[in-house]
Amino acid sequence: MADWLIWLIIAGVLGAAEVLTLTLVLGMLSVAAAVAAVVAGVGIPPAGQVGAFAAAAVLLLGVARPVATRHRQLPAPLRTGTAALLGSSGIAMSDIDSAGGQVRLGGEIWTARCYDEHRVIPAGARVHVIEIDGATAVVLPLEV
Repeated sequence: MADWLIWLIIAGVLGAAEVLTLTLVLGMLSVAAAVAAVVAGVGIPPAGQVGAFAAAAVLLLGVARPVATRHRQLPAPLRTGTAALLGSSGIAMSDIDSAGGQVRLGGEIWTARCYDEHRVIPAGARVHVIEIDGATAVVLPLEV
């Protein structure tokens, strides 16, 4: 059997294993085996083929994998809807306690309640949005 065919079979097996595991490692080894198949197809002896496989594997695993891993773990670049309000600040439009009140968030008036049920936030105080519960902002006063 030709050397290039053996390397292609190895690349195929590693590629199929990558589809099952989704680790990126086996996929990059599959690409390295494809590089070795090309080298074998040119007529380089087996020692050169193994060297090409090793060089391609080290290059892919050492350079490309860290970049790919970082891109897989990036958070969503834009928060929209109520998620965009979490952590924002606003101004209390009325007294806010655990029963309710109103707060201005980003130019809109929202119903609000205080996160600390024993606390009353006076009108005009700056507040911090802890969570959004339905259409109600749960807030705490910003300590100055």
